Amino acid sequence: MLGKAQPIAEDWPPANRRKDLRKPLLVLRARLDDGRKAFFGYAKNISCSGMFIASVNPRQPGEQFEVELTLPAPLNLAVSCTCEVVWKRSFSRRSDLDPGMGLRFLDLPEDVAQAIDDWIAQDA
Repeated sequence: MLGKAQPIAEDWPPANRRKDLRKPLLVLRARLDDGRKAFFGYAKNISCSGMFIASVNPRQPGEQFEVELTLPAPLNLAVSCTCEVVWKRSFSRRSDLDPGMGLRFLDLPEDVAQAIDDWIAQDA
């Protein structure tokens, strides 16, 4: 059985994103078994459509899960939404790039997406 065709990253429109965050954002996920929060990784950049999470154990493309993070001032927003892994990068001794994964927000509320967009525009 063939999997769903994924759009190629080069085909996507350019996305504004907050690069090189002064302080990486701590990303948590809710555990379904006991309800406790677990460390998931650090968001290294973010946009209204998704984010990159630096993690030594990136998930597989296509996986979906809930993430929680708190956006810093001036936003001061606690965000919880479903994300999908779009791509992953494993650790390599030959690369200076952080291992991790690119996530797409699936159900980020429109007002939060707009607040992130406005935040990014302030830094541009």
